[in-house]
Amino acid sequence: MRTLQFGIEIETVGINRQALALAIHHVVAGTAGSPTMDPDGSWRATDTQGRAWRVVRDGSLSSGENSGEIVSPVLGYDDIELLQQIVRAVRTAGARTDDSTGIHVHIGARQFNAKSITNLVKTVHKQERLLEHALGVSERRLARYCRPIDPAFLERLEAHPPRTLQDISTAWYGRSNARPSRYDSSRYHGLNLNSFFFRGTLEFRYFNGTLHAGEVKAYIQFVLALAAKALRAKSASSKRREFNVATAKYDWRVFLVSHLGLIGDEFKTARLHLTKHLAGSAAWKGERRDRRPRNEPQPAPQAPATEGSDHHD
Repeated sequence: MRTLQFGIEIETVGINRQALALAIHHVVAGTAGSPTMDPDGSWRATDTQGRAWRVVRDGSLSSGENSGEIVSPVLGYDDIELLQQIVRAVRTAGARTDDSTGIHVHIGARQFNAKSITNLVKTVHKQERLLEHALGVSERRLARYCRPIDPAFLERLEAHPPRTLQDISTAWYGRSNARPSRYDSSRYHGLNLNSFFFRGTLEFRYFNGTLHAGEVKAYIQFVLALAAKALRAKSASSKRREFNVATAKYDWRVFLVSHLGLIGDEFKTARLHLTKHLAGSAAWKGERRDRRPRNEPQPAPQAPATEGSDHHD
């Protein structure tokens, strides 16, 4: 997961595009120069490596000209800390998020073939109900901007296991599509493969808008780990896991730790942010049936054998 490249789009409201670009510029270039405006009205701040951080207009945002979408350059794992600094800077400058905003994470797909993309689709489909609840995805966004995996697409994958990327394309669009469009309607899914065929990235659109630097880091680590799992897996099951509110937090944490490898101190805050919307216990499956009298001291909860407890995440 540390070798994969990624990009991110962060939608904000509250301040205009120029102010967003200026806040980014102060982080990536200090006092040297200033952000510049492009002919289309977008702004860009160039960092010391020559990479452009763009702020573009997005008509779906609630604040009109006092809004903007931050579009990162291609980033690597070591750039996450810099990205967090940018998130904090734009928040300090007055940017905020609301129900109209979201976050999209793109993974560079050069290493992916038909098998690994199929693995990714099936893994996401299997865990999608848990994923949506864990991320607290709003009903509005689920209904329009990040719809679940299309059952017809999955049925086509299952009926005719793809051997080539062209097979994946035909299954995704339901037809041969030699010239995919950036604005194809199929892009409005939580896992967007139109992005793969149009620009060569796998796009994850499940995330609500946030300017919490820890949440942004958690989302990136989650997507990188999910992509890495798809690359290394020999196969994957698409049988959907039903959402059970009584066991959801435990089930999701097991997936994060045992299946995605988000274990240890490096991913401590990721586990916190990725499970905090779920009720119940992360350490026990369902309700504990302890027969001790109520006035007798209870033992401290024990974590699964694979890892220590996360009480202080």
